[in-house]
Amino acid sequence: MSSKRFVTITRQYGSGGHDIGKALAKALGIGFYDKELISLAARESGIAPEVFEKADERPANSLLYSLSVGLYNYGNGLSSPMDDLPVNDKLYILQHKIIKEKAESESFVIVGRCADYILKDYPGVVKVFIYADIESRIRRAISRHDIEPARAKQAIIKTDKNRANYYSFYSGQKWGQVENYDLCINTTKLSVDQAVKLITDYISIVG
Repeated sequence: MSSKRFVTITRQYGSGGHDIGKALAKALGIGFYDKELISLAARESGIAPEVFEKADERPANSLLYSLSVGLYNYGNGLSSPMDDLPVNDKLYILQHKIIKEKAESESFVIVGRCADYILKDYPGVVKVFIYADIESRIRRAISRHDIEPARAKQAIIKTDKNRANYYSFYSGQKWGQVENYDLCINTTKLSVDQAVKLITDYISIVG
């Protein structure tokens, strides 16, 4: 069994992925990261958290060019100032750096942020995709995220599109494609605790 355990949670909006990730981290007795990464990135960069929140899990247009001209030594931290990069790229680069730094020192559950791609070569990583049918996602979005019923479905479609574009842009892979994950869980008929048990059972099987 690996000395460290990393569980990455990729989730459809309204599928309960955040709550499942948080409960899973508690059950495993390890760290949990979701929006916390924004605060860590803001602290490191000196940029206001509110600026990063608007850019969170949304792609920009310049990172590939920046990589090609050597402005960022991908996977090894910052190699030059990022002043000329859009805030989206700054946030991704900082989160990428922080995720890898955390992986050197602790086990954790992490939601989104292309973490399954960033940690794909690390031993001890379990990649989970959480999804559900549209009706249950609408209900959860209304109750959990306090979204007006009339715009819940639109918010779900828009958020998932942003997440898919973000993931594709920064990883070069297709968001939600089953081959990219170790475990895919449909939460339509499952509680948070039941989903957590499925994941912990899987971890105990694979070691």
